[in-house]
Amino acid sequence: MPDGVRKSVNVLLCLAAVVSIGWSGREIWQVWDGRRQIDAACAGLVPAGRVLALSPAGGRITHREADEGVIEIDRGLGAGSAQDCEIFSTEAGEKDGEETGGRWFFTGAVGVLPAHRPLIADGPLEDLVDSFGGPTHPDQPLGGDIAGWVTESDVVVQLPCAEGRLNGREVTALWARASLQNPGRRFTVGGQLSADDRDILAETAVITANNLADRLGCADRLPDPPESVPALPEGPVPAVRAEGTCAWYGKAGFARRSGFPDQVVESRTDDRLWDQRCGLVLSESRASALYLAEGSERRVSRPERPGRWFVSLHTYAGEEAKTLLLTSTDLREEPEPATPGRAGRSTEDPIWWASSVCDGEPQIHTMTVSLGYERIMTPRMEQIFRAYVTDVTHRRHCTDLVFPESATFRAD
Repeated sequence: MPDGVRKSVNVLLCLAAVVSIGWSGREIWQVWDGRRQIDAACAGLVPAGRVLALSPAGGRITHREADEGVIEIDRGLGAGSAQDCEIFSTEAGEKDGEETGGRWFFTGAVGVLPAHRPLIADGPLEDLVDSFGGPTHPDQPLGGDIAGWVTESDVVVQLPCAEGRLNGREVTALWARASLQNPGRRFTVGGQLSADDRDILAETAVITANNLADRLGCADRLPDPPESVPALPEGPVPAVRAEGTCAWYGKAGFARRSGFPDQVVESRTDDRLWDQRCGLVLSESRASALYLAEGSERRVSRPERPGRWFVSLHTYAGEEAKTLLLTSTDLREEPEPATPGRAGRSTEDPIWWASSVCDGEPQIHTMTVSLGYERIMTPRMEQIFRAYVTDVTHRRHCTDLVFPESATFRAD
């Protein structure tokens, strides 16, 4: 090779090396700074490396700097309230069409039990299915011997906290959640998180819970999550195909009876969970037929969208059962407590509750019937509620079962 050419090649190689070093240095700095931002916002509880592996993470990482959006354990968890950290990414913003700045893409949240903020049961105006007729992806248990949920955008886990204390107060359990914030089409596949993002969120939630358990002195730790978290199934499905939390409904043949829901929105059963639901929904055709047959007589409005007429059945366990309140659609009325060891009906809305004891822990079982539908079906709902509660309590080996009186199942 001629000397002149050799010199030119050497110069180009040197320049390329300098650019490469500069570029890699910038990348290294961004990763280091991203970790620093996440650790600062999340009190070192959330694994920064896992957050940076999420598909929307890239470019410059920042965090929200405000009274909310940053975890400070001593500030609020002692009062039983949740705290979260909110992380932004410039790459997520660019892919979402934003010209400048970063987009909020990740939330890590933690909390302890017992909480002073009560849980509120389903109300009669809930949306159990997509109100525009699209597919619904019901939440599913995480599995892997972990009490946890997988949703369309996050993973939340719970961990008993024997021996744990925070600010001098005894802690009985803790929870952690890892979420992609409004992921949208850019970061989803068929309306769901990608397999990689689901797995990363599961790891993140478990590690965060274990880190919090270490801070609080809890005796237990969660095991590693499943290696591959499956996508959520699509619903609703015909009641005859029910095989999870609504399997009892399909086996009993209720859907063949006039006026009863013919579809279900269900999850896999997992008795470790603190809150599990079976949703019963009338398809548009069945709701329309019932309205034409009995609606005018009962003076109810036509159900104008999918899933407007439904029955929502829940079981709340442990600490969640101790503070449960029944929703009130009348804003002038205070929500009523559903007290363990008792049973009854909301004085304002079509919500019933029963109670039991499973493994020494209280359980509250609720049934919410949608407005309008309850005027037609309430007298026939007692058999549904009893069948549901009997199935759950038998599966969980519960005792001390208390049902509402039959007189409470009346149409107002």
